[in-house]
Amino acid sequence: MSTSLAAVLDRAFGHPRGLLGRLGGGMMARGNAATEHHVVGVAGLTGTETVLVVGPGPGVGLAAAAARAAVVIGVDPSAAMLDACRQRCGDEVTLRRGTAEHTGLADDSVDVVLSVNNVQLWDDREAGFAELRRVLRPGGRLVLSAHEKWLPLPRHELADEVAAAGFTDLQTWVWDPPGFGASRAAQLRAVSC
Repeated sequence: MSTSLAAVLDRAFGHPRGLLGRLGGGMMARGNAATEHHVVGVAGLTGTETVLVVGPGPGVGLAAAAARAAVVIGVDPSAAMLDACRQRCGDEVTLRRGTAEHTGLADDSVDVVLSVNNVQLWDDREAGFAELRRVLRPGGRLVLSAHEKWLPLPRHELADEVAAAGFTDLQTWVWDPPGFGASRAAQLRAVSC
């Protein structure tokens, strides 16, 4: 991939900002909506849980989680995406600037972590999974989904990384979102111990 194309894609989707970021956010809101809702359903959220959404983008999954959980926190490195989340969710959620590797949350402070289509953007997956394990309460759940074609490695190797971070009861599968041109999703569910 050329450097200029990589820069454009990063500005639209990786670390959205400016006009390209707003356009990318709109595309994410439409293109990822079914997967966002599916992941919230797979997580089986309850009205008593605290949920962390890593990289919520324009906030579709964040809003879906807020409809089911007691407390929902969105952590994203992009100010543009946090603004989009604020517009979509209002005061129903807490928003923080951060990354999977640096959430800024306390130890054992959340029951569920959700992540859709951003694990491939993490600077350091090992540190990201360690951080998510740190903030999850014992027995907490991690539910992750990513476009299979953009995964940085095969899903079974990603599961190995999650296990190395201290998660158990790992399950992986693929899911075909509905809609024309929808990209197959590799998904993972794990429990913190």
